Amino acid sequence: MNQPLRIGLIGAGMVSRHHLIAWASLSDQARVVAIADPVAENAARRASEFGIEQTFADAETMLAATELDAIDIAAPREMHAPLVRLAAAKRLPVLCQKPLAPNLPEATELAAEVANLTRLMVHENWRFRGYYRDAAAWLREGRIGKVKQAQLTLLTSGVLPGPDGLCPALERQPFMRRERRMLVAEVLIHHLDTLRMLLGPLQVTAAQLSRSSDRLAGEDGAVIQLRTDSGAGVTVFASFAAHGHPAAQVDRLEILGDKGAIRLDGPSLTCSGTSPGERTYDIAVEYQGSYNRTIAHFVTALRDNTPFETAPPDNLQTLRLVEDCYRLSGWEASR
Repeated sequence: MNQPLRIGLIGAGMVSRHHLIAWASLSDQARVVAIADPVAENAARRASEFGIEQTFADAETMLAATELDAIDIAAPREMHAPLVRLAAAKRLPVLCQKPLAPNLPEATELAAEVANLTRLMVHENWRFRGYYRDAAAWLREGRIGKVKQAQLTLLTSGVLPGPDGLCPALERQPFMRRERRMLVAEVLIHHLDTLRMLLGPLQVTAAQLSRSSDRLAGEDGAVIQLRTDSGAGVTVFASFAAHGHPAAQVDRLEILGDKGAIRLDGPSLTCSGTSPGERTYDIAVEYQGSYNRTIAHFVTALRDNTPFETAPPDNLQTLRLVEDCYRLSGWEASR
């Protein structure tokens, strides 16, 4: 890798800007040289903003016309599997936004199909936020001893109408309105993945999903009970229709051990007990930083031929938790 990797980006929607900022921070190692999106205005806007010379209406044309070293997929979830197959047929390494496929069976089939054709990493960036990386380091250092229980809370009023009658979360991500699997599959998938990174393998033991907003096809509330391999209980308590809470998403996490505790409260991370510590973060910086670290990890692993942290075998474990939430709650059978 004497020359920067030539990257083709597929998808020029909202999330693509965060991808492109991350790629720009690695310009000495990798550069986005082409972008494909069926909406010409979107592709042109991103190309102008980030100095990308080539734009295409579809991925097939981009792959046929451009010499590339890797593909970054930031397209809608229903396009992930066919686009991964398209890149794999060209033997191009792929970074694919989560989820790898709309459901676990399709993702499992896709992962097996392309395993011998290309290197594939799922862009699951929540676990790359600085406060979660630091919490993971504290856990590895044994600062709180054996984990006994944990609780992650996410409460936002994002799907409730504000004074202007608009729902902030749905204005930002309109596709959420039509997703029959909304809160768990689109949002809490991040948190389930992060909890796996922090606590190791998890099993869903119970789940209850609910819907408060008639503006949604899917669920906006979830109570999920899990257990670790060592028997610690873990609870996820979440709602996008929580009256009295801000529209912004703020994670709160408590992990209790037999020698101490780790507590995340928005921008503040603390460790109490025999090895205390405290750190404060800029939430906006960490949001973009998670994209930067994810893409930097992808590039480093390609350069050094080392494993991806979120390769398909790992990511399928997260998708299995998502499926179990819907299965155990009986959500889809009740719709």
